[in-house]
Amino acid sequence: MSDDLCFMPATEMLARYRDRSLSPVEVTTAILAQIELVDPRINAYVTVTGDIALEQARMAEQSWQAGIAGDLLGVPISIKDLTATKGIRTTRGSRLYENWIPDSDAIFVERVKNAGSVMLGKTSSPEFGWKGETTNPISGTTRNPWNLERTAGGSTGGGSAAVAAGMGPLTQGGDGAGSIRIPSSFCGIYGLKPSFALVPAYPPSAIADVAHLGPMTRTVADAALLLNVVAGEDSRDRFSWSSNLDYLPFCDTRDLKGWRIAWSPDLGYAAVEPEIAAICEQQVQILRDLGAEVVEAHPGLPDPWEIINDLWAAAMGSLHIDNLDEVRELIDPGRLTVVEYGLTVTGAELTRKQQRRGEYYESWRQFMQEYDLFVCPTEPCTAFEAGLDFPPVIAGREMSYLGWTAFTYPFNLTGFPAATVPAGFAADGLPVGLQLVGRWHDDASVIAASAAFEAAAPWAGERPPI
Repeated sequence: MSDDLCFMPATEMLARYRDRSLSPVEVTTAILAQIELVDPRINAYVTVTGDIALEQARMAEQSWQAGIAGDLLGVPISIKDLTATKGIRTTRGSRLYENWIPDSDAIFVERVKNAGSVMLGKTSSPEFGWKGETTNPISGTTRNPWNLERTAGGSTGGGSAAVAAGMGPLTQGGDGAGSIRIPSSFCGIYGLKPSFALVPAYPPSAIADVAHLGPMTRTVADAALLLNVVAGEDSRDRFSWSSNLDYLPFCDTRDLKGWRIAWSPDLGYAAVEPEIAAICEQQVQILRDLGAEVVEAHPGLPDPWEIINDLWAAAMGSLHIDNLDEVRELIDPGRLTVVEYGLTVTGAELTRKQQRRGEYYESWRQFMQEYDLFVCPTEPCTAFEAGLDFPPVIAGREMSYLGWTAFTYPFNLTGFPAATVPAGFAADGLPVGLQLVGRWHDDASVIAASAAFEAAAPWAGERPPI
């Protein structure tokens, strides 16, 4: 029973709270026990807030007994350790913030608190989220629940590992080049990068115009549930906007008749292991079986790595523009290389990259006018060795710190909504993800297609051998 509670979807928890067949205290107690049991091997959490969680669970139980409901009332959630949480240590994976205790909450945290969620704690990230693997100087390496010798991905590696291992049904992800989709793909869960600024970000990220916040869950409906709570404009984020949609009804989609979908195994340039491309192409048949017309196509654009690299590096450099000599020895060595490069990027060069980004977005916008959805592998490989900054080689080609994740960062540049759905397992026993990308501001279609795929090829019953 305890194991079932740990892997129960949030939507089911709420239904059972409502009919009084389950209590938030039972659920929270079971999940805290799961954290105590399995996290010493996985290292997903930097800070566990057990006392806070149990107090919030008791309050939620009293509210349900009094007939008071809430969108997340009594549902446990974890928050990425880059995200400010009032009164709770937030290290940002950095020695520079090792003992930082924020005096206010981020908007995302405000909203889940107001919806009645139960705060489990803070999940691990690399320093300032700089790479697609989760190792940092404060809490060490987060490991993949499917194979402890492999990475959970990054930068939301702690959150993805926690959800996959039954250490909470919901987690907050952040994605500046793939940091929701990389770890979700590697850990076999659902990850949704919403449209840019649908979920407001405050305090702002250093990479504010490519950073997205979103849900990471085991089911599509749980992601829609969380998105309903955290989406919508807030004046503190000047980019933020509201769709005024309830995303849960889109989870009832069961066919894709009339949809036109573009599929590409490599975007025309990406290194991808042949086994991954083959598995994803096989899974695309499910979309055809659901009634969609699927054609192989992509915009024919070059790899935008130089654009995202300069944006990322300049952002990392900007954090130390006044104090690099003082803090150099405290910075993760891999990130220091990025910082040093970023400080050489001139304002004119950065502006030119932003202009090229605009041209890149427009090409994708025009391409997507012909399609309801674009589909490709989420990652070019399965989870690589834990502790490496990036996989050194993919399909015979040498890789770089973010260049290896060539399927994800394009959609940070465009701001399009993108999700990764579990698409089976490779020969090494590790999960593979399929990425579904929607048109500008069309998060509803991404959720609908994800739900139809999930219904046809369910994955939530798969549990790692921990």
